[in-house]
Amino acid sequence: MSQVVFSNIYKLKDGVSVPDFLLAVDKLIKEHVSKQSGYVSFQLLAEDDTWADSVTFETMADLNAFLDSSQNDGNELAEKFYSFLNFDTCKSNIYSVKKSY
Repeated sequence: MSQVVFSNIYKLKDGVSVPDFLLAVDKLIKEHVSKQSGYVSFQLLAEDDTWADSVTFETMADLNAFLDSSQNDGNELAEKFYSFLNFDTCKSNIYSVKKSY
């Protein structure tokens, strides 16, 4: 089974602090995402006011378990991260890795 990549493109809410957003991302990745079963890597990208992130997992089952744990009520780290996002601009995709170099 191939690795999977969950990719998001979004803008931040008007007036949010980028340094605060970056701290929330750092904490979410270090304390939650990187500890999930099958976690491989995470990337955060930006160009002007558009942000993108991608997280790679070993299997689709690992990704689905991560998505469930991140969307459950009570995950304060995920909720903090989500509080910065303008969900009207959010687009998500899931890709299967066909080849890596």
